[in-house]
Amino acid sequence: MERAELYQLHWPNPVVPLSSTMAGMRDAQEAGLVDEIGVSNFGLERWRQADSALQAPVISNQVPYNLLQRTAERDLIPFAQAEDRLILAYSPLAQGLLSGRYTQENLPGGLRRANKLFIPGNIRRAQPVLEALREIAAAHRVTPAQIALAWTVRLGRVASIPGAKSVWQLEQNAEAADINLSMDEIQVLDLVSRTFEPLTRIRSIAEFGLRLISR
Repeated sequence: MERAELYQLHWPNPVVPLSSTMAGMRDAQEAGLVDEIGVSNFGLERWRQADSALQAPVISNQVPYNLLQRTAERDLIPFAQAEDRLILAYSPLAQGLLSGRYTQENLPGGLRRANKLFIPGNIRRAQPVLEALREIAAAHRVTPAQIALAWTVRLGRVASIPGAKSVWQLEQNAEAADINLSMDEIQVLDLVSRTFEPLTRIRSIAEFGLRLISR
């Protein structure tokens, strides 16, 4: 019988009690169907509650983490490092914004268009981060996206799970794991990324107009 190495709960369920969900996960483990149990989008308190409900360590937590979204550093990453757990960083390129491909005149389509990071004001505010990525990428002869991925996995107990739409993108993502950023380069990226303060809503009629024109 085949076993899954990791079985993850994709999102906290507001209807089903966590105790019931973890009981089912525990049954799957005891039946030999899965090796490890993980969760996604759990805060630290809920992650610990999942541990208690499972009666065993919940090995992983899949959360957003990138140069523009660093909330996981507050408590989730330190917890993972201290308890030998794993953070799976999704959206490590901020849905492509950190690739440097998108501008106020060239916005992504589909569901990403609704992402507040692509409000024109946020694209402007992200420019110092994008410029630093381009400079460091040029020094390594790689792409800005690869530098952003290398930064994401600079810490222990963090794995990056970028998307890929082609074999070339898949290869580029894999090669990012071999990039060794210097302490100076990491400090530069840390500094510019900490100055990024995103707008959480459209603040002006002019900005709203830009959004409408781009649709």
